[in-house]
Amino acid sequence: MTATGDQSVPREERVLLAVRAYQQGQFKSTRKAAAAYDVPQSTVSDRLRGVIRRRDAQMNNLKLTATEETALVQWILSMDERGMPPTVAYTRRMANLLLSERGKDPVGENWVRKFVGRHGEIKAKYSRRYDYQRAKCEDPQKIQGWYDRVAATKQKWGILDEDVYNFDETGFQMGVAATARPGNREWVTVIESINCQGWALPAKVIFQGKLHQASCENGWTSDDLALNCHVTPEFDKYSS
Repeated sequence: MTATGDQSVPREERVLLAVRAYQQGQFKSTRKAAAAYDVPQSTVSDRLRGVIRRRDAQMNNLKLTATEETALVQWILSMDERGMPPTVAYTRRMANLLLSERGKDPVGENWVRKFVGRHGEIKAKYSRRYDYQRAKCEDPQKIQGWYDRVAATKQKWGILDEDVYNFDETGFQMGVAATARPGNREWVTVIESINCQGWALPAKVIFQGKLHQASCENGWTSDDLALNCHVTPEFDKYSS
């Protein structure tokens, strides 16, 4: 085997070549083997004693393989592009699914936090606050009954998909880059409406008015208030 100190060859490969050359008797000392391949003698000695490099040691301590972690990152990015960024619990479930295929134990409660910390490209996907009470209502089994009632109502009254709209509202404080929590600050309200066939009306942004118009007891926008004060003029204009 010809010794090489060529810096174009990755350092770890040169270390392994030096170790192999020493083991095969091409060099009488680790110092000469290390010098021939331009690597530290201490590193060659460590490899001969079975000490692995730090990067490999860190990878051995990870639950998922490098390939599995890459696949999980791509899945998270794909879900986010479709407007459905996975929750921490859902990400943990996917990681455990990968591990179960290899017969490995599931990840711990803090695994997702460490996983996200290792991959900067997905950190922003988990930075938004998520309301736990709302998350409990997203169980498909719990909300299927509502969809069944909607389908029955549409069939009973002959309502077409093109006449079905979803309305929702959100609030934020001007100048604060985070979602405002209900009831603890004044905010600007934004109302959106999307048709069942996929097209959306322009969003309606409602600022705090100088003159008081109407309110409800709990401070939220009720169905009657939304219909009479916010929705009807614009809705009729764009949906007619």
